[in-house]
Amino acid sequence: MRKIHVIGIGAGDPDQLTLQAVRALRSTDVFFVLDKGEVKSDLTRLRHDMLDAHVPQGTYRVVEARDPERDRSAGGSAYSPAVGDWRSARAGIYERLITDELGPDETGAFLVWGDPALYDSTLGILEEVLRKGAVTFTYDVIPGISSVSALVARHRTGLNRVARPVQITTGRRLAEGFPEGVDDVVVMLDAHQTFRQYADQDIDIYWGAYIGTPDEILASGPIAEAAPRIERLRAEARERKGWIMDTYLLRRNPERDPDHT
Repeated sequence: MRKIHVIGIGAGDPDQLTLQAVRALRSTDVFFVLDKGEVKSDLTRLRHDMLDAHVPQGTYRVVEARDPERDRSAGGSAYSPAVGDWRSARAGIYERLITDELGPDETGAFLVWGDPALYDSTLGILEEVLRKGAVTFTYDVIPGISSVSALVARHRTGLNRVARPVQITTGRRLAEGFPEGVDDVVVMLDAHQTFRQYADQDIDIYWGAYIGTPDEILASGPIAEAAPRIERLRAEARERKGWIMDTYLLRRNPERDPDHT
């Protein structure tokens, strides 16, 4: 029976690999890497650097495939179908890789940024491949240090406050309104800097881009003061690298807001 490791490799710092992840790396025969193109080639290079650092040469092989393009212009009711089409295209690639490149008694692995359970599609895609029934395999999941954990660690703050909840959401959801009953909100996948629409409120932001990599950028402070600086840093970074991955924590201060209920 073929076996697959889904390995969380952290937010970008090779030192964030867990001992469990290293053991899984060393038990893998074939690593599957989806190439996102020249613009994001450093993401592929970081994966190779991790393998070079932790797995003896000659004990594994790497198989690369081009990641399918996703329709990022789709909005509103077209957003979910566009994501579904992209995931199905990925499922087809995964199925081909596992069928053609992994022997019946071999172990393969997908190296997932951050943690496989947090805003990542790998687990759902593997389940889709299994449902189709063209190839069978077992898989396990090795948790990783997410960008959320790395973000608050770099800012030396907690993810939640005493006896209060925290919510993790997306920029798309944040644009619909600040979550009810929550004062600490982590925002991921925000291409439109949605935090700007809350600049008139008593909210602090803890922002980071390329967390854990040599290109890491951090900024924090009240949104009204920090937003212009973050916009500038973000624009400069995107111009320099051609892409950006950022995450931020919004922390509302109800004790300083007499109108907060």
